[in-house]
Amino acid sequence: MNGRVLVYGSYGYAGSLITREAVDAGDAPVLAGRRAEPLEEQATELGLDHRVFSLAHPGVVESQLGDVDAVLNCAGPFSRTVGPLLDACLETGTDYLDIAGRIETVESVAERDRDAERADVTVLPAVGFDVVPTDCLAATLDAELPETERLTLAIDGLGTFSPGTVKSIVESLDRPGAVREDGEIRSVPVAWKTREFDFGFGDETGVTVPWGTVSTAYYSTGIENVETYAVVPAVAVRAMRLGRRLTPLLAFEPLQRLLGMAADRFVSGPTPDERARSTARVWGEATTDDGDRAVARMTTPDTYDLTAATAVESARRVVSGGTEPGFQTPVTAFGADYVTEFDGVTLEHVEAA
Repeated sequence: MNGRVLVYGSYGYAGSLITREAVDAGDAPVLAGRRAEPLEEQATELGLDHRVFSLAHPGVVESQLGDVDAVLNCAGPFSRTVGPLLDACLETGTDYLDIAGRIETVESVAERDRDAERADVTVLPAVGFDVVPTDCLAATLDAELPETERLTLAIDGLGTFSPGTVKSIVESLDRPGAVREDGEIRSVPVAWKTREFDFGFGDETGVTVPWGTVSTAYYSTGIENVETYAVVPAVAVRAMRLGRRLTPLLAFEPLQRLLGMAADRFVSGPTPDERARSTARVWGEATTDDGDRAVARMTTPDTYDLTAATAVESARRVVSGGTEPGFQTPVTAFGADYVTEFDGVTLEHVEAA
């Protein structure tokens, strides 16, 4: 990298993979987080500088960021970490990136666009999976069908989970789904719709889920109607719908804490062999009011391996001065073809308008 990048949450599952990816590429990021013991162990093993600080005190955070060029936030739940780190970056003139993938997180960063432009800072959330491949696929389909009115995206192959991912899921259990309609994000019931998708091996059932691309695709393409799906077993769809009645209970803070502790204790994240055997598939469809349609499919490596690769490369490009100030998405920063530059990613055009 041509600049200094601080990785916050470097010792978490995804943060560790991202840090190792950067080191293997010859980079030397500054490692950071709130827990001294795992941070010191990681920094000693890799021979890297490290900084221990929480996000509770704005002045402390700003003092830790003043001499770095960019922050790559890998510390979830991102609802708690994005705000303090982004505020500090805008105060210190430090570029900001994260690997968040939730709609509300991306939207909170998008709202700071003017602030970022005034500070001459690039703010680029969601530089991991799922958003990088789905955002790029959205833009690819939009280029094929310029009059696109509706975008549908679906993901299959989400078989590996880290503790941080599970805790983010737990935090969102009490929240509804979401789609974009006529340019606005609309709340919908959990498992609002189901639909069949062909990822190349026959039809599979997907259910609506609130992927971050509901947010980013609008900024990347201008498409005003976006739905996102994930493939899950039929029994899971029934369970999700039955679980709607439990929403008030799932918002209970002690239960949230208990489930988060269970994730830390019982979820370790996929092993290297498990990641090597894992692939993800993405399906996308663009349609117009006149009935024209474009469909494409994408295959990627394991979600965590792809996240490590895209996060490191995104940070490298940002600190090299390759992005404009203000809020960016993966597509507005690097183009629709960005994800296809990574090993193991393939794109197949199934149907053109």
